[in-house]
Amino acid sequence: MRPVPTRRSVYLGTCAAAAAALLVGGLATPAAAASDTLWINAPSELSLPLGTAGGAPEERRLDIGLTHDNENYTVTDGRLTVDITGIAGIAEVTWPENCVPSGTTALCSVPQVPVGWGDYTPQVHLTVRAADGAAAGARGRIVYSAVATGPEGEMRAPLDSFDTTLSVASGPDLALGGLAPVTDTLPGAVHDVPLSVTNKGNERSDGFSLRMSASYGLGFAARHPECAYRETGGDYAPMTHVDCTFGQVIEPGESFALPEGLDLALASHAMNERLDISVEPGAGATDLSGEDNYGIVAFEAASTADFAVRGARVAGAAGETVAATLTFRNRGPAWVGNLGSGDSAAVVDFTVPKGVTVTGAPEGCEARTLSGGHHPQRLGAPRYSCAMPYWVSETAKRSFAFQLRIDEVVPDAKGRVHLRPESPGLPVFPFDPNTRNNTAKVVVNPTPKA
Repeated sequence: MRPVPTRRSVYLGTCAAAAAALLVGGLATPAAAASDTLWINAPSELSLPLGTAGGAPEERRLDIGLTHDNENYTVTDGRLTVDITGIAGIAEVTWPENCVPSGTTALCSVPQVPVGWGDYTPQVHLTVRAADGAAAGARGRIVYSAVATGPEGEMRAPLDSFDTTLSVASGPDLALGGLAPVTDTLPGAVHDVPLSVTNKGNERSDGFSLRMSASYGLGFAARHPECAYRETGGDYAPMTHVDCTFGQVIEPGESFALPEGLDLALASHAMNERLDISVEPGAGATDLSGEDNYGIVAFEAASTADFAVRGARVAGAAGETVAATLTFRNRGPAWVGNLGSGDSAAVVDFTVPKGVTVTGAPEGCEARTLSGGHHPQRLGAPRYSCAMPYWVSETAKRSFAFQLRIDEVVPDAKGRVHLRPESPGLPVFPFDPNTRNNTAKVVVNPTPKA
């Protein structure tokens, strides 16, 4: 995954703090619920290449968006002010239809301001390029401010907090192309990924390096002599990493494709796979813009993974301690890995039977209240949540051994063991064809069958 810009991290941290305040204060309190902030989302930096051999400089798109925090409210009539005073003689701007320029500023309209928690689409798209006569190394700032109408009247984005620095530069600018998701495929299939590298800069690239990482269910059906291949695993999901060095010179405006193509084979245990690719110019050159140097090809193979859990039946007298072992299994045929989110592949939820006390809990199992909240003590809780790693192989098996002290003999005392996703938004596993074996029981002192 790519790094998140610092400014965006601050913004998300502020959102998290606001969310925490809402949870602590409760949504029933009007003052807490009314908390909301207007934000401007813009890149902190953007490089503008000079022209090639006296030609016009290449244009770049600068995307800016407005968002707010509180999903309980509607925010409208967003007005973004863009001040380009600081880029005079350095860069030129072409304004979109939703911006009205006046001198060195423009007022841009955003009729409906979305909540910024999830994905959103920027609403203002500027076109910028290096100004005629601008020299490499010249820098200038575009500054933003914004207002909108919220439930309590006018909202203002924090002042002096948002700007984009434009830098005029000379050099190669490599961009990956041809990357598209692969859907409607099956385990065992081989796909040719039409990877290409284009130089969008104003100087040639003397060779380039290519790096790739393929998830556990992907393999390289064809190997290139310019590349070195290595396998990794251990605590992390198995992956194949590839480092390639090509001596091909890519002139400005030219593209290069691998001579033998890029063939990826899906293994029998493949399901949701990904190929991460990045490119950098050779000879120690610095790429003008890293935004298009990285890409992901997602593979969606039609397959399933049958998650199952097994409980236990134990017996003992009052005062005795017995061991109850819960077991998770993936019966395949596919492996499962939450490579993007890093969430646990599954959570084993254990509700303790009546009449017993947990005196020993495995590592990785968190004590919970009956409703699923945090329990202050590690032992003696009425419920436990045991998280699996973020990935499980197609034959994964893991056991969780609990020590139960029998305080009172309750015949057929039953506890529930249930598999669930870590995300509360997913009540079931969409890839699991048999959810009946996602639940089991722990029975203490079962009544003998007649």
